[in-house]
Amino acid sequence: MKLRPEEITAVLKSQIENYEAEVEVEEVGRVLEVGDGIARIHGLEKAMASEMLELPHDVVGLALNLEEDNVGAVLMGEDTLIQEGDLVKRTGRVMSVPVGEALIGRVVNALGRPIDDRGPIETSEYRPVEFKAPGVIARQHVSTPLQTGIKSIDSMIPIGRGQRELIIGDRRTGKTAIAVDTIINQKGQDVICIYVAIGQKASNVASVVAKLEEHGAMDYTIVVLAAASERAPLKFMAPYVGTAMAEYFCYKGGEAMCIYDDLTKHADAYRQMSLLLRRPPGREAYPGDVFYLHSRLLERGVKLSDDLGGGSITSLPVVETQAGDVSAYIPTNIISITDGQIFLEPDLFYSGVRPAINVGISVSRVGGDAQIKAMKKVAGKLRLDLAQYNELKAFAQFGSELDAATQAQLARGERMVAALNQGQYQPFPVEEEVAVIFAATQGFLDKVSVDRVPDFNSGLIARLHSEHPELLTVIREEKEISDDTDARLRAAMEEFLKDFQPDHEQLNVPAPTAAEPEAAEAATA
Repeated sequence: MKLRPEEITAVLKSQIENYEAEVEVEEVGRVLEVGDGIARIHGLEKAMASEMLELPHDVVGLALNLEEDNVGAVLMGEDTLIQEGDLVKRTGRVMSVPVGEALIGRVVNALGRPIDDRGPIETSEYRPVEFKAPGVIARQHVSTPLQTGIKSIDSMIPIGRGQRELIIGDRRTGKTAIAVDTIINQKGQDVICIYVAIGQKASNVASVVAKLEEHGAMDYTIVVLAAASERAPLKFMAPYVGTAMAEYFCYKGGEAMCIYDDLTKHADAYRQMSLLLRRPPGREAYPGDVFYLHSRLLERGVKLSDDLGGGSITSLPVVETQAGDVSAYIPTNIISITDGQIFLEPDLFYSGVRPAINVGISVSRVGGDAQIKAMKKVAGKLRLDLAQYNELKAFAQFGSELDAATQAQLARGERMVAALNQGQYQPFPVEEEVAVIFAATQGFLDKVSVDRVPDFNSGLIARLHSEHPELLTVIREEKEISDDTDARLRAAMEEFLKDFQPDHEQLNVPAPTAAEPEAAEAATA
């Protein structure tokens, strides 16, 4: 083969003309010191706040303190694998996590990585962990009910889609039970639920997941777990990760609900991180921005305007109090951020009232806007009646002789409390709640002994389903009680009461009179 010099020359000239020098520049630093989940890194002069950093052994760092000569980073992983002098690389990205439909039904850690032994999560979508909450113009009024299936909440402390409602109470008073029942009741409601467990025992969370699977609730639920054994940075990150996953559905026009269980441990984890980062401590050794820690989280709970798709994130934060002290630092902070609170009282819990809700302190600032008309009609006076009952009950302890009106008010109050009692994992459809509360407020329980009230309620619901299903259908579909429905409901209940309580069994309880309000006022004077 004969070589042609002109061809070789042409090829060389072409290569030289098209040559481009590619230089890849990476900003790297070195670990100065490491321990307790915190690393100080030298050499990352251009690092951003909340930027992800790459460390050896697949450990992720989060830049929090940007100081003059070093960067303070928290480590999302096993810090014992990191040593002084290790190389650290900038990623140029803020902290983000995988989101999407593939996460539904899975249990993940605070980095969005699966921990349920069901293989990798196939998703290509990511969202930033920290995201600016929508402004006033992007929001709309909360008006769609989010039914919890718990009679006392749906009737007196209603929750709307897009609301932030705090669940607060001492340890072991049923806070997680309310959250789990609410998740179970979302079956068929097109609401994606995210349960964020912060600092909980892994065994407790495993039992919660088992209960959700038993009731078919994992089909629309994501569980984010930062267990008690995890490092403080992972506990700090968990609620923001859960919210990012909820925002994926919200900004696509869907409905989501986030439960943070609980934010007391979240604040404790942030305090630990801040003290290790040498940030100045404030009240109770919490850093000065501990209010902002929770406000920037809970403000992401939103009901978006119709122009933005009308999606929503309902936030249900949980806070644990010490000896019922709702005026402590973290509880008052979160109460001021949320749209109301459900306060659970140990005395009520141990006296057999379940859920142990203190109606006097609990409130929903959305109120009747988050109720269907039927519930608003039957439960309108329920809160006032229970408040009067509680005051009369306290007054009656000091006097032995009570007039007939006061006795009637006390008798009805006892039956109302019994009617609102509810077992765990037994959420009620809204039409059944309306029927039970209608029976209590309209006096159908007045002639039933208190210990038989649960039997009466279960029997009434069974009778309505078997003989008057059209009444429950009307309430569920029309969401209100017309005069005709009211009359038919009364007739059905009177008929059932005769069968349930024959005449010879009737209790000799004075009938409530028009003097009830006056009797209550006299008692509280």
